[in-house]
Amino acid sequence: MKLPDKHLKAGCLIGLVLALASAEMGHGAEAKVAADPCQPLSAATLVQWSAPFRNWHYWPTHVIPASPPLPGATNVIGTDIPTVYQIPGDDKWYMGFVAFDGRGYQSYVAGSTDLVHWSHYRLALGYGPEGGFDHGGCTLGGFLLESYDLKAPRLLQKWRGRYWSLYGAYAQQGGYEQHPDGQGLAESSDGLTWHRAQEQPVLSIHDPDCGEWESDRIYMPWLMKYRGRFFDFYNAAHKHHEQSGVAFSTDLTQWIHYPANPVLPDHAGGYDAAFASDPKVYRDGDHWTMFYFGVGHHTASIMVAFSRDLMHWTSDPIPLYKGGGNPSGLDQQYAHKVSLVYNPKNDTFYMFYCAVPGKKGVITGGRGIGLITSKPLEKVSD
Repeated sequence: MKLPDKHLKAGCLIGLVLALASAEMGHGAEAKVAADPCQPLSAATLVQWSAPFRNWHYWPTHVIPASPPLPGATNVIGTDIPTVYQIPGDDKWYMGFVAFDGRGYQSYVAGSTDLVHWSHYRLALGYGPEGGFDHGGCTLGGFLLESYDLKAPRLLQKWRGRYWSLYGAYAQQGGYEQHPDGQGLAESSDGLTWHRAQEQPVLSIHDPDCGEWESDRIYMPWLMKYRGRFFDFYNAAHKHHEQSGVAFSTDLTQWIHYPANPVLPDHAGGYDAAFASDPKVYRDGDHWTMFYFGVGHHTASIMVAFSRDLMHWTSDPIPLYKGGGNPSGLDQQYAHKVSLVYNPKNDTFYMFYCAVPGKKGVITGGRGIGLITSKPLEKVSD
């Protein structure tokens, strides 16, 4: 696609987004005060909207350890990037996650019936071919879902007869975080085993409309479909700062970087002073809620931001959960990269996250998948 055509299409899509923003206004008290969605939300609104996502209860151990028994894998020294989802017609919960084995990243899936005990590990998407844009690994997790309502089931959605996911792509093997250049597109017939949908990245630092803020590295996607258009919320880096932006598509293969990115910048002096990363977006009544992680004040913490139009976001400066909050020391170094799920059986939110104890002598810090919940968990099956 030629650059002038991309910019023309961008203008059409951005116009659509702004039109949707206008349609969203007029609902709720905040709309009466701030008719312009560009205006930041008030401090009182931030307190009100973030209140349901505070005061978490700890699970004392990793629900997926740093070195789980993964089929065909050796020397796994860290698990990362949880994304919980469901498959239509299947009562189980599934978690996509990433394992680092010293060479790079491969994506796996585990199953659970209670959201606490996970097993039946299987490879979901492995290393790409030598010389490929994802030869160094794939971080699957941008699954297309049927609904993005906060309490809706995390059911995979079929589009054109297949399940779809975006994934972070690393070109090089041989080390930890070898500068990901972009994102790929994967498809699946069963929601468990995934295949590359094409041999080129769908989003890249080499794209002609790539901004300076994302010119060094592009990381994890969060895929949404809303009113006929696809949205890819993602974090990216320039030099030593990570921020989050959005791209648009009508067909999952051709994407446009939003010219006004980053939509979620870092904030000097805040808990997201260095990183404002890994955005996960859900609909909550009359507004959108974005969970992300920030790096600042010597740790990584779980943060939240809100929007009425998907383009203009206001961050709550107070973390929902600070790194080091678990008394067991499970996340003493970092708490980040979340996946939020609502369980209607016990009216409880489950927040899965990458919990890093900071284990010395291990490049990953001993990271695994941790869990915090909105209510204390009663006894669950072993």
